[in-house]
Amino acid sequence: MASIRPDVTPNDPVEEQPAIGLIGMGGMGTMYAKFLSGAGWKKIYVCDLPNKYETLKKLYAGNPNVTVLKDGHAVSRISDWIMYSVEAEFIDQVVAEYGPSTKIGAIVAGQTSVKTPEKAAFERHLPEDVYIVSCHSLHGPTVSPLGQPLVLIKHRAPDSALILVENILKPLQSRYVYMSYEDHDIVTANTQAVTHAAFLSMGTAWSSEQAYPWEHGYYVKGIETVKVNIMLRIYSNKWHVYAGLAILNPSARVQIDQFARSTTEIYKLMLAQDDASLRKRIYEARDTVFGNVTAEDGSSLNGRAPILLSEDIFDRFSLGKPRANGTPPSPTTGAPPANSHLSLLAMVDCWARLGIQPFVHLDLAATPLFRMWIGVAEYLFRSQERLDAAIHAALYDVSHRHDDLEFVVAARGWSQCISFGSFDLYKDRFDQTANFFQSRFEDATKLGSAMIQAIMDSSPDVVVPPSS
Repeated sequence: MASIRPDVTPNDPVEEQPAIGLIGMGGMGTMYAKFLSGAGWKKIYVCDLPNKYETLKKLYAGNPNVTVLKDGHAVSRISDWIMYSVEAEFIDQVVAEYGPSTKIGAIVAGQTSVKTPEKAAFERHLPEDVYIVSCHSLHGPTVSPLGQPLVLIKHRAPDSALILVENILKPLQSRYVYMSYEDHDIVTANTQAVTHAAFLSMGTAWSSEQAYPWEHGYYVKGIETVKVNIMLRIYSNKWHVYAGLAILNPSARVQIDQFARSTTEIYKLMLAQDDASLRKRIYEARDTVFGNVTAEDGSSLNGRAPILLSEDIFDRFSLGKPRANGTPPSPTTGAPPANSHLSLLAMVDCWARLGIQPFVHLDLAATPLFRMWIGVAEYLFRSQERLDAAIHAALYDVSHRHDDLEFVVAARGWSQCISFGSFDLYKDRFDQTANFFQSRFEDATKLGSAMIQAIMDSSPDVVVPPSS
């Protein structure tokens, strides 16, 4: 690194530019190569598994800025900045193999979603004469990095190394967020772990019913559409995107366990029709998380406008319409039967019982999915009318009771699966549900991307990331 100026830019002569190494060319590695090479960095060296070497060579044959090498040894020996973009499950194994070949004075980063094993791997296997400035883009590879949070972790490095990394990654146009390894895992657990668990449980519950929820007239309007589209978006991704965070992040396990417990305990109050106890518990959760305030008109509260100003905008993203042969709508309103919104009640209850303040993390390191999910929860809980309707439905309307039962079973099942720490079990459980929805992924992905854009556009204080 000593020969590379920290303030170097892609406009500088090629001999003055840093050699950039990307080990692992999955979705995120490919995204980084695209943006960095497109900005003019001319010495980018990439590699993946040996059986992908020829495919990568063909892929980048027309890109003079990207050179495909056979393995991580070749990338590590030549690169001034190296990013490992591999699954958290395998980070120790991969760094043990290629870390000793790291060039003297190079800067090493990891793109893993959980940093506890990454930190251990770097400290265990990297030579002492290299620096560690890690990173994590808090979004998936199909979302533009523009304006999205990009965590930078200066762990073992001088300030000049951090400045160089900032300049290398500037073409992403992301918003830098500076954290420690430990803070990263706490924040990502708070913003992602239970969010993912909720939607994983929804998908498993609906697949257990062997029915697409938007086809029986229930999940076709407003925030119901958000639930369906995000669930499908998650299951259309690879299982390992979520498994590492859930299994390897200690904070995540605690939160997912509490979510399952909240779901179960609330459901028991529903079955008992214990109005007073359920109302007390939900109101206390609301006051803890959102403050003892409501806003029926979407006006600003506590100096911050609500994330979702109206649910009407989502109707056009529905995958289905009310069907005559499904459960009949209300004869008075024409709307689907009232929903208990058990997943949302349990989510806010979980946050409250763990002392998590989700709005603290909203602007700091919120993923698009977390922003939508907290927006939906806020939309329900900050309206006394909507919240009371959900509580009443939970206690006295059995229209959704079968779905709620399956959701409880699914939430407990996911919590137990994660507690076992088995990636194989996680994969089997994920794939079983994903296979049920497989035929609907293409349409759902398009609608989901459009819906994300609409939500971002409706939030006045949010930087809008164009969907790719």
